Amino acid sequence: MGARCSKLSLCWWPSHIKSNHHNLSDNDDDGSKKQKDSSVGFAEYSLDQLRVATEGFSSDNIVSEHGEKAPNVVYRGCLEDDRLVAVKRFNKSAWPDSRQFLEVARAVGELRSERLANLVGCCIDGDERLLVAEFMPNETLSKHLFHWDVQPMKWAMRLRVALYLAQALEYCNSRGKALYHDLNAYRILFDQEGNPRLSCFGLIKNSRDGKSYSTNLAFTPPEYLRTGRFTPESVIYSFGTLLLDLLSGKHIPPSHALDLIRGKNFQMLMDSCLEGHFSNDDGTELVRLASRCLQYEPRERPNAKSLVTALTPLQKETSVLSYVSMGLPDRSLSSKETVTITQFGEACSRRDLTAIHEILEKVGYKDEEHVANEVICCSYFFLNYTFIKRLLQ
Repeated sequence: MGARCSKLSLCWWPSHIKSNHHNLSDNDDDGSKKQKDSSVGFAEYSLDQLRVATEGFSSDNIVSEHGEKAPNVVYRGCLEDDRLVAVKRFNKSAWPDSRQFLEVARAVGELRSERLANLVGCCIDGDERLLVAEFMPNETLSKHLFHWDVQPMKWAMRLRVALYLAQALEYCNSRGKALYHDLNAYRILFDQEGNPRLSCFGLIKNSRDGKSYSTNLAFTPPEYLRTGRFTPESVIYSFGTLLLDLLSGKHIPPSHALDLIRGKNFQMLMDSCLEGHFSNDDGTELVRLASRCLQYEPRERPNAKSLVTALTPLQKETSVLSYVSMGLPDRSLSSKETVTITQFGEACSRRDLTAIHEILEKVGYKDEEHVANEVICCSYFFLNYTFIKRLLQ
């Protein structure tokens, strides 16, 4: 960001680079622990800052489903500190009360979970209302499930998506945010490591008085159609439609899917790409769970916690990292460039000053040969060679 590496090109940034031994525990936790870099709190940005970040709200940076035609458009942006973000710009009449918008945004901005694409800021400028969230670089569930290019999503990954989504909902419930608006396959995003996350944008309505559902009426909870009431049980119904998506690889209307389930025509419901890649018991259990979520009466649907309980024992290949299962390139290194950790980098990571001194002597580095602004980037501090040598004396 501000600092530059020396000509040795031995920069080590712990927030972006991992050792050769990947930590597999990310696939096993409950999703409620905080982000490793969650020290970045909620901030209020100026419209000028977000205009610069999105290159003047360029249409080339639009990442939302319906592009410029959508009433609220989401842009890919890059902040001054090089963080990639998603910037949602609301219709100018969506939230007339600026204080109410700020209050709602701050409440969602307090959430921090590895199962969410977390909200990191907002902007209020005149009649402009914008939200700023972590950017997820690996597309949506809709893309990977319905419009895949290289390979269909594997069964084990579909089960992981279902569990991580249930964990995200359970976390939101535990923090008093049980209402998630218009839950669908476009709201599930994949992060740098290929892990699925729930977009935080769905925790805030598209407008103060707007509808909670904008999708096809065939996928809308029956109680919402009857009364217009939106409840936590309505979110579970939407979760059930996502389970159908994962099972079938298609966006099947719940009424049609339930007819197949009642007729025990499970094979007609299942994605043909999955044939031979899952057990009948696992398939039957997921179908049963989807059926429970899609019950006509809201009180007969399970809650988020019971979904997590039901999905946890179904998990397969838990030691396989998500980006591997998804067939994605390893994005655990910096998105700006690929950096190999050399012996010197490893010494810096250990803060082993003796090893650093020996390596520098081997390459013939001398004080009088200093180059302007040369910096050795270590894990928590920046030290030039002169300072290192003084510490050793």
